[in-house]
Amino acid sequence: MIGKTVKVIIDRPLGTYHPKHKDIFYSVNYGYIEGIIAPDGEEQDAYVLGVDEPVSEFTGRIIAIIERLDDVEEKWVVAPENTTFTKEEIMKQVEFQEKYFKTQIRML
Repeated sequence: MIGKTVKVIIDRPLGTYHPKHKDIFYSVNYGYIEGIIAPDGEEQDAYVLGVDEPVSEFTGRIIAIIERLDDVEEKWVVAPENTTFTKEEIMKQVEFQEKYFKTQIRML
């Protein structure tokens, strides 16, 4: 999957709060890839990095996969074409939500 171009439908834009957990503030755009079903039975979740304004959808390249070792889900990390981040930079941006899980980041 890493390296593939996908379209992310943003249902939690940058600057919003989680609908159920009001202490989780989205400092990045977050959404799902329509038509790809994840292990939790829902459409595949994705963080969008490198976009500094709220958007409703975004097409970009999968640059990493965040594996949750204590959960069935994994999160894809999508960024604009020709944009890269280190594992440390990715974790810093998604820590607002991933701090609740034991994770590892897989990249090429």
